[in-house]
Amino acid sequence: MKLKPRQLIRYLIRSVFYFLPVQLLILHFRKYQILLGFWIIIMFIIRGNLAAHFGAASLFLTPEYMGNTGFISMFVMGGAMCVFIMTWHITTFIIHSKRIPYMGATRHAFVIYCINNSIIPLAFLLFYSVYTVHFQYKDEHFNFKTVLLLQTGFYLGILIIILLSFAYFFRVSRDFFKTILSKITNPARIRGIIPYDSLDYDLDIIPSKSFISGRLKILKTTELPPYQPRVMNTILRRHHRNVIFAALISYILLLIMGIFMEEPLLRVPAGAGFLLLFSIIMGVVGAFKYFLKSWEAIGWIIFIALLAKLVEYQAFDLRSIAYGLDYHTSAAEVPAYNYNNIHDMFNSKRYLADRELEETRLQSWKNNVADDTEKPPIVVITVSGGGSRSAYWTFRALQYADSITHGRLFSNTVFMTGASGGMIGAAYWRSLHDAYSQGLLKEPYAARYQENIGKDLLNSIIFSLASVDLISPFNRVKSGGYSYTRDRGYAMEQEMGRNTEGLLDKNLGFFKEREAKGIIPEMAILGTIVNDGRRLIISNQPSCFLTQPEYSLNQAIPPIDCIDFSAFFAAQHPYNIRLTSALRMNATFPFVLPVVKLPSNPGIDIMDAGLSDNFGNQIATRYLSAMRSWLGKNAGDIIFLEIRDTRESGVVSYSSESSLGSQLFDPLFVIQDKWEAFQSYTLSYIKETAPYAFNGRLKYLTLQYFPAEPKRAAELNFHLSRKEKEDIYSSIAYKGNLDVMDTLVKLLTPPKTKP
Repeated sequence: MKLKPRQLIRYLIRSVFYFLPVQLLILHFRKYQILLGFWIIIMFIIRGNLAAHFGAASLFLTPEYMGNTGFISMFVMGGAMCVFIMTWHITTFIIHSKRIPYMGATRHAFVIYCINNSIIPLAFLLFYSVYTVHFQYKDEHFNFKTVLLLQTGFYLGILIIILLSFAYFFRVSRDFFKTILSKITNPARIRGIIPYDSLDYDLDIIPSKSFISGRLKILKTTELPPYQPRVMNTILRRHHRNVIFAALISYILLLIMGIFMEEPLLRVPAGAGFLLLFSIIMGVVGAFKYFLKSWEAIGWIIFIALLAKLVEYQAFDLRSIAYGLDYHTSAAEVPAYNYNNIHDMFNSKRYLADRELEETRLQSWKNNVADDTEKPPIVVITVSGGGSRSAYWTFRALQYADSITHGRLFSNTVFMTGASGGMIGAAYWRSLHDAYSQGLLKEPYAARYQENIGKDLLNSIIFSLASVDLISPFNRVKSGGYSYTRDRGYAMEQEMGRNTEGLLDKNLGFFKEREAKGIIPEMAILGTIVNDGRRLIISNQPSCFLTQPEYSLNQAIPPIDCIDFSAFFAAQHPYNIRLTSALRMNATFPFVLPVVKLPSNPGIDIMDAGLSDNFGNQIATRYLSAMRSWLGKNAGDIIFLEIRDTRESGVVSYSSESSLGSQLFDPLFVIQDKWEAFQSYTLSYIKETAPYAFNGRLKYLTLQYFPAEPKRAAELNFHLSRKEKEDIYSSIAYKGNLDVMDTLVKLLTPPKTKP
């Protein structure tokens, strides 16, 4: 019978609508949308709509294994993606299988379900490949052959896991292990504990007319033989066992990799680790829905309440520690963090004594400077926060400036401070030239050192978050003679040490003697005390003269706004703290790295120095003010070299608040989004008034990162793409920076002596 055009269109629409893959797609959006949230989260991360400032997209688009993005890293990523996809299939099959009871009449019900349930996974894989290829080609500058090889590795990883899954987990035969597991995970045993609720009856059979068979042919459901409910229940129990087994395997894999994360072979790409973690969470969510049904909300409330109690009684501690510091001193030796104790400790007598010691250090420095001038120029360096972007730019700027001044920048620098990533770059620069001055290195300007500071840190942080922090908070590690719990902070420190060829893998006191002799610059590493907003100053040299303004010395209640770490924690062996721990405290960006707790009473929590001063100018200015008497008598030009990864005159993008969301939420996040701009403009007042204290000898020089495309600057995170590195590296050639370099060379060049 020939159909009319309108009837044909109606027939085609009905055929598509009642096609099982389409019905399953609609079902996922109609029921239990929370399971779609996993796909949405990953999709938003890849598109840059979620966690973009953390560089999360790079974890999926350019996964790293053994420090490289290659065939093996993409193969591992593909395998983890397939585990996630199979967990999605199993979980949704358990929840929705009663809605497709006719699948019980097929020979391989689960296999056929997977085939018909693949619209979302296939669409996601297409989306992932498009974004991955574009990113690897445009941002990482991989050639087409390399991109094709990476895609081959990704899909080969998926294929291998699919074959293993269907060959083992979903075969009909049973072995002893699966028999035992099926007994202890029998849904009937657990469901018997859950109170019956009439709302649990939610039978909603999918009215599909056709489906895709195991041989990829379209068959009608009416062609299937009658199904047996008992057979369907048996299949359901078997696959319930399989989802628990799959989740258990994922958990064990993450656990093992977390325990042995020091072994490079077991440090899988962080994106793969998160996919395994998502697989576990999805299995748990599916189990809650399957077992609790209408009691699910109460179940989650009880679960969260129990978790909160465990944190309250310190079964879990979401804070981190500073490795090398002694957390086990007696109660009498634990410093009290209150104003009375702070006032007694950082008194005017100590202020003057520490300032005198610093003047002695500066005199030693002056004696070491190989200049014929009576008053040599002196350099104070400040660096801005900004993750790996700032670390890479800071190191590039310092290396270039030191090379064109023939090493005089390093020799004439007496004090360095700043925030976050910039301090990592500055610390590496100081350690590198310190090693060179001792004859431990032959060429301090080798290209590999710039490459080292640009190596990834984010992968180790996120991998540890997935494999240790969230599932195994009981791993212990020894450092500096003490035992600690390790977490993503520890993983970041270890990676930092490896990336810098061990030059930063020292304790704080390693540099103390050479700092005191004026051989290398003093470095003040800052942190923000979350408790009350004070700053923490981590330095090898006594720094009480930086803890309060000089005008307040004779006041009864002086505004002490900084804490000298080494003095305050004198009983906790402060110089034993790892340099990487100090730098991590300085760069503790919220959520990416854990808050660091210090052993005081009450405990002090430390976060990123950028919360209080993202440029380090406030402490540096106080340093110059405290030293102004000595500088006036002994120093020539005072060069205040500021290195920042943002433009000093940059204009923050305007928010038009044209949408309802922007009108509601922009006022809430205005401080967060514009914080750096607020600080930058405030510093202009300091720069305006400070030179008058030095009779015009204070010279402000600012080196800035100018992206080639102003609207496409490198992201603020702990990962840099190859394109971002090239952009940052070439920014030194910007005319404004070259002019600053010319001025710096003139200021640091000794005057020619008359013959």
